[in-house]
Amino acid sequence: MEPFTSLEAVVAPLDRRDIDTDAIIPKQYMKSISKTGFGDNLFDEWRYLDQGVLGQDAAKRVKNPDFVLNQAAYANARILLARENFGCGSSREHAPWALRDFGIRALIAPSFADIFYANCFKNGILPIALPPDDVDELFALVWRHPGTTFHIDLQTQIIHTRQRALTFDIPAGRKSRLLHGLDDITLTLERREKIRAYERSRGATEPWLFT
Repeated sequence: MEPFTSLEAVVAPLDRRDIDTDAIIPKQYMKSISKTGFGDNLFDEWRYLDQGVLGQDAAKRVKNPDFVLNQAAYANARILLARENFGCGSSREHAPWALRDFGIRALIAPSFADIFYANCFKNGILPIALPPDDVDELFALVWRHPGTTFHIDLQTQIIHTRQRALTFDIPAGRKSRLLHGLDDITLTLERREKIRAYERSRGATEPWLFT
């Protein structure tokens, strides 16, 4: 997994609350567990005016010009700003896969659904929860200055905007995972010697378990 240390990128304002995982990646596109290839169908029903079909060439589809990620000012956005309860609904890990495949590395909202929040850290995305008043201020800033960038420093836990700096909280263990690019498999492999020692010990006392 690619480490996350700092990010300076365009911010896209998605002014909706209760954005569920089916809106993030509709169920009909969840035909793979490869973690890639989902970006074209991120927010599919909002990004396109036609009805998508699995395997369809996204370049040939009709885009909704009113949707924020289709607008020129936000074409290269890697930070998404949203409202309360982002990522609610089903627990599908395909939702952060689609965001990451599209290029989103950080999310800012007042709150996130618990399972979605955890899945973000497993897939190299930083979800930042800020007080609603701060989020309101950020929306106002981005609307006044379309295409504006934020600088997010994970080590210091500070978001730098063109107006001021905002601090954010993040659990220490999850912060470390992102800083070092550690997913669940990598974390397990860091303990490979202890795992092997345990297997040898069990093999000596209960050999029938290993036949």
